[in-house]
Amino acid sequence: MNEHGRPLIIPSSFTGGPRYMVQQYYDVIAICKHYGFPDLFIIFTCNPKWPEIIRYCKERGLNPDDRPDIICRVFKINLDSLMFDLTEKHLLGKLSHVSFLYIYLLFNIYTYIS
Repeated sequence: MNEHGRPLIIPSSFTGGPRYMVQQYYDVIAICKHYGFPDLFIIFTCNPKWPEIIRYCKERGLNPDDRPDIICRVFKINLDSLMFDLTEKHLLGKLSHVSFLYIYLLFNIYTYIS
């Protein structure tokens, strides 16, 4: 096998690759070291059966699988709404840190939860 081809090392700038994920992990650990560990860990996921997605796809005779861009847009809109509620409306109370530090990772949707 050593005689066939050349090894290919994917850089950490390739989104979704193993080096990218390790780099993201190191960045989060460095932020935690500087600011301290978070009090809350909130996971926000997307459900392709959200009414907005179903309504858009139904009007055009599509499945949510056909339009991943719409799923990503609706996810981003809902995520921004959640972040607005947490930061501006103080849904969980006034933040005590100098600035509200939040980290969220956009991830690929591999399977849809039925």
